[in-house]
Amino acid sequence: MRAVCHAPALANRVENRGMLLGLLGVAMFSLTMPFTRMAVAELDPVFVALGRALGAALLAAAWLAWKRAPLPPRGALLPLALVAGGCIVGFPLLTSIALRTMPSAHGALLVGVLPLATALYAALRGFERPSRGFWAMALLGAGLVAAFALSQDGGGLQRADLLVFGAVAAAAIGYAEGGRLARSLGGPETICWALLLSAPVLLPVLLWHGVPPLAGAGPRAWLGFGYVTAISMFVGFFFWYRGLALGGVARVGQVQLLQPFLSLAGAAVLLGESLTLKNCAFALAVAAVVFGGRRMGVGRR
Repeated sequence: MRAVCHAPALANRVENRGMLLGLLGVAMFSLTMPFTRMAVAELDPVFVALGRALGAALLAAAWLAWKRAPLPPRGALLPLALVAGGCIVGFPLLTSIALRTMPSAHGALLVGVLPLATALYAALRGFERPSRGFWAMALLGAGLVAAFALSQDGGGLQRADLLVFGAVAAAAIGYAEGGRLARSLGGPETICWALLLSAPVLLPVLLWHGVPPLAGAGPRAWLGFGYVTAISMFVGFFFWYRGLALGGVARVGQVQLLQPFLSLAGAAVLLGESLTLKNCAFALAVAAVVFGGRRMGVGRR
């Protein structure tokens, strides 16, 4: 009886830990757009997207060797390939190209629909069964972020927006597949093996594209490239996938609704982009939605 009585409290503590780890990962991801904008201002966007993945793959190889991690099972290869295609290739490449012509703040706001897309993919794949209340809060949060994004540009969509929406779809697949795989394989192992799996494909593509002249890039561009390589593509996923594994893909994924507003703050500090009272008000409203969604039921298979 005592074990039964303590089970709900234990599950709640595990979910809370997952939410906290997910939030730490989101805080790291939130600076991806501003730092990518810094990098592509002087570096070729294809080089930034592929080069950061290859640089992170070197870090992953070193981590796996240090941990003497065993090879992943054969059943993990397809999910790892989906993680690689979505998070390592699709999202970085599409956002790097889009940010050549799009302010980082606008791109970050469009990415605000990513939590809803991730939860939808997880539900369609049968990983989880969110309740009606959860879907209501998820739609409300996505609607707030979308309304704010449209209000920033007078209600119009840019041509580069389509690239960002494609990036969102790719990342949703990679997040959901990686979060589920991390329950058995581990969060660090999931992103490290996905990086290594993608490296033999990315290196020939980068060589075929051609490495552009790099000598003309200044310290700010290389600082941006270094951040998206070491943090956005590597360290941030340690926290993110572990959080998704503990708290659930749909539930923990909702903390990413806060990412656009953290990105706005980062863009204000790093790039001098505007941060207004309206931004802060929307951020508080979205935070309330995330807190409300935390109380809604989500069944896991």
